[in-house]
Amino acid sequence: MNVGQTFSKEEKLKSKKIIGKIFAEGSSVSKYPLRLIYLETDLPKDVKIQAAVSVAKRHVKLASKRNRIKRLMREAYRKNKHLIFNNIETSYAFMFLYLGKDELSFAQLNTNMQLLLKKFLKNINDENDSQ
Repeated sequence: MNVGQTFSKEEKLKSKKIIGKIFAEGSSVSKYPLRLIYLETDLPKDVKIQAAVSVAKRHVKLASKRNRIKRLMREAYRKNKHLIFNNIETSYAFMFLYLGKDELSFAQLNTNMQLLLKKFLKNINDENDSQ
C-alpha cells in the first residue's frame, strides 16, 4: 500500500468498540503534551493503522481552540506517519491525546509528534525483542 501523505477516511478510527478496547487494554507512550495509546488489533479496513485524536475539555475550555489543536495533531500525524508505516508488520489502532493546557505552534507539535512516533517504534521493537 502506498502511504503518501494522506489521512484518508479508512485511516480514521471511528469504532467505539475499538476505542473502548484501546483505553482498557492499550499500551501508551508520552512526549508532553502528547500521549499515544496504541493497541495491536485486527482492523476492519485494509490499513495498517487507524488513528483518532482527542483534546480534553477540562484542559482546553474553548471549542475553537480544541478543534484547532485537533487539526494540528492530525496534520502532524499525516506528515510523519511515514516514520512508522515502513517499520511495522501488524495493524494498530492509535489514540492521540493532548495533555497540555495551552496551545502549541504547529512546529512544536510536529517535533513532539516525531519524537512520540519514534518512541512508539522503540517500544514495539523492545516488546518484540523480549518475546
